[in-house]
Amino acid sequence: MKKKWWALSVLGLLLCGFGLSLLGEAIIFKSINDSRWFYWGTGALVVFNSGICIVAEAALLLGKIRKKDK
Repeated sequence: MKKKWWALSVLGLLLCGFGLSLLGEAIIFKSINDSRWFYWGTGALVVFNSGICIVAEAALLLGKIRKKDK
């Protein structure tokens, strides 16, 4: 269970960071009036929110692990 918690935590944080990087690219596209900014921004939201959900799942799993250890 601890390996699953670790894997979910790392994956969630990586997705959050990648989503923010995509958001930066969307901002760059918008600043040069490129219409692709919308698709990059939408993708950024999807990836970032997926990362948040996975981190939340890891937090719930950590709570179960700590409760089990007591």
